[in-house]
Amino acid sequence: MSKRVLIAGESWVTHSIHTKGFDSFTTTEYNEGVRWLKAALEGGGWDVTFLPNHLAARDFPQTREALATYDVVMLSDIGANTLLLHPDTFVRSVPLPNRLVSLRDYVKNGGGLVMIGGYLTFQGIEAKGKYAGSPVEEALPVMLHHHDDRVESPQGVVPHVGDNPTHPILAGVSGEWPALLGYNEVAAKPDAEVLVRVGGDPLVVAGTYGEGRSVAFTSDCGPHWAPPPFVDWAGYAPLWNGIANWVAKNEAGK
Repeated sequence: MSKRVLIAGESWVTHSIHTKGFDSFTTTEYNEGVRWLKAALEGGGWDVTFLPNHLAARDFPQTREALATYDVVMLSDIGANTLLLHPDTFVRSVPLPNRLVSLRDYVKNGGGLVMIGGYLTFQGIEAKGKYAGSPVEEALPVMLHHHDDRVESPQGVVPHVGDNPTHPILAGVSGEWPALLGYNEVAAKPDAEVLVRVGGDPLVVAGTYGEGRSVAFTSDCGPHWAPPPFVDWAGYAPLWNGIANWVAKNEAGK
């Protein structure tokens, strides 16, 4: 039986201005940061659908029923506005379902949700991620700040596993974790379990919401917060497969 995961976000466009004396010109470059996560999940038998930010705005499923075709939904570096403001609503004033409500209800009815950290998830840079106080926060195992929640750690911070190293999410992960270069600061909800901490704050948090499960991973799945030693780490693929299997309630993740 196919295991299906939807990853939304993890893309950006850089528009640069080059000035050379009197003259200047512009260049535009499109980038994706999903390749490490996608490869890890595909190696674990997952059928991965990837919606980069510019496509997610239109194509992210609108209803709980449409989301339910996936075992797991992962949000990574995609702001709440991208899901709230479908182009038909923003440009043409067409009423459409609130996709943050649909995502919350998807989890409540048994779906699996994973939020991955970055500049535009959780609350993010300048608080532009905008998930604090949203329906999606209700389904997460963490409470969010209403301000810029980034903890930049250019010196590197090493994650530390908590008191439950045999939790199914961590079953395939052993040894010391490589350092990360930053994360989003959150607070675990009272009924959630903090499996890993970084800089004294939650890094991997697992919880339930209604009939479903959710996980917060508060750092990045790729650069810059997850540097090469982290994405090349032997525990990287087991960690992400452990997370996906657990939220999907797969046999290996129960």
